[in-house]
Amino acid sequence: MNPVSERRPERVVETAPAKINLALHVTGRRDDGYHLLDSLVTFAEDGDELVFQASGSDSFRVTGRFGSELSEDDNLVLKARDLLRVALDENDQPHGPVSITLDKSLPIASGIGGGSADAAATLRGLLRLWKAELPGERLQQIALQLGADVPMCLASTPLRARGIGEAIDTVAMPSVPLVLVNPLKPVSTPEIFRSLKQRDNDPIGEMFMPADVSAWMQSLSALRNDLQPPAEALVPEIAEACDLLRQSLAGYVRMSGSGGTCFGLYETEAAAMKAALALSVYRPNWYVLLTRTVPGDA
Repeated sequence: MNPVSERRPERVVETAPAKINLALHVTGRRDDGYHLLDSLVTFAEDGDELVFQASGSDSFRVTGRFGSELSEDDNLVLKARDLLRVALDENDQPHGPVSITLDKSLPIASGIGGGSADAAATLRGLLRLWKAELPGERLQQIALQLGADVPMCLASTPLRARGIGEAIDTVAMPSVPLVLVNPLKPVSTPEIFRSLKQRDNDPIGEMFMPADVSAWMQSLSALRNDLQPPAEALVPEIAEACDLLRQSLAGYVRMSGSGGTCFGLYETEAAAMKAALALSVYRPNWYVLLTRTVPGDA
């Protein structure tokens, strides 16, 4: 047996977890048009999946439920790959041709960081595949160049993000059952920001982590998503989705990001499963996902 002929191309699988804005306070606006935010963020256990495999030439393929809605020619995954290569060349680090497959199971432009999460997963996955390293500061520069949400998606752990999303601090947070609901109606992020009546809102303030999950959810109730009112005005189904989650006895309900994904946090798996099943039956054409949030340490 020839050992060379039996060697298989190296293969790396990386999850791009859904990003959930538990709170999103708009606190200002920079001269360049970027909005200043104060956001409490967690991540789901589930999301898109990317497969990276050593190959003779570069290739990129998009599959999955929402894959047909994405371009294979102009995608953040490819931009992340190319920017990473430039940085690796600068640091004399290895890289090579790669075959990338993106299984797109998260809705497009849905406020849960889909494209940003895919780009961040590409950075993580290719560094593993190529067995390469970059200084943390340089990797963060690449992430921010790709988008304001990419640095937090690169971390994919519970955090508080300030500035335009680049100033990140990890926070303690429990893992709880989570139901995501999206009515699959188009949401225009620029239009939502244009509809904001106030851009200098109060920040989140001091955070604490109660030992009891119920008390923790109650502590979140004073927090807001400042983009939710204009989003609900533009897409009334967002308000309906939140109302249905509240009726399912979720302990905390909000819209994530600029919409239109809404979420409910639950104290028990049984309650979350019952809610997800009921929502799937009542609104069969909507996107419904039963999952969990990831735990975090400060």
